[in-house]
Amino acid sequence: MKFTRAFSLIIAMVIAPAALAGSNTQNDDTAALEKKLSEALSVDVMSIKESPIAGLYEALTNRGVLYISKDGTKMFHGTLYDLDKGMKNLTEAAMAGPRIDMMKPLEENMLVYKAKNEKHVVTVFTDVSCGYCRKLHNQMDEYNDLGITIRYLAFPRAGVPSANADEMEAVWCAADPLKAMGDAKSGKRIKSAKCDAKIAEQYNLGQTFGINGTPAIVLKDGSLIPGYQPPKDLLRTLEAAQ
Repeated sequence: MKFTRAFSLIIAMVIAPAALAGSNTQNDDTAALEKKLSEALSVDVMSIKESPIAGLYEALTNRGVLYISKDGTKMFHGTLYDLDKGMKNLTEAAMAGPRIDMMKPLEENMLVYKAKNEKHVVTVFTDVSCGYCRKLHNQMDEYNDLGITIRYLAFPRAGVPSANADEMEAVWCAADPLKAMGDAKSGKRIKSAKCDAKIAEQYNLGQTFGINGTPAIVLKDGSLIPGYQPPKDLLRTLEAAQ
């Protein structure tokens, strides 16, 4: 018994430093890769870890997911699929969870059209001048009647700063932002207004999510649907995701 305990203690003493050394080596590797990406591409790296492909790391940045080789010499920006799991979008899956946490600081800045009998909540990155954004907004009552609450975040397609961004700030800073949104999307001119609407932060968040067009719909689990979905189609998508 004493021999067994002593032997176990020796093994633990040998393994622990080795495991720690391995962990430190990995931390050093990821720190070097983060530095390489930041310097080469001027991106902010929020996290970096091993990807599903051996020898390739997955970096979550303010410009979406990037993949970089372990030695830091090769990088690609694209979508990674799993052929053995029904073409599962692994890049999208990597972004889904973090999106939820990243939206939380901007929840107070969202324009919310709440369903009376709320069953689902989606967050829509929108632009006041986008045709399909206007179509979605014109059907707001239908979404709400189906139990879908719509939360808006701003994504001025012309970027920030721009006249487009100023117009969206005017909506967010209006005395009645929900009415102002409807007016803006019907082509009415909104009186200029300034406040701490965080339009730039909302736009930058959309870029981090990989959004390059509007509307873009974020579901409760953080998954992203690019483009417009009619009310009943969106409901089916939400029910299937439960």
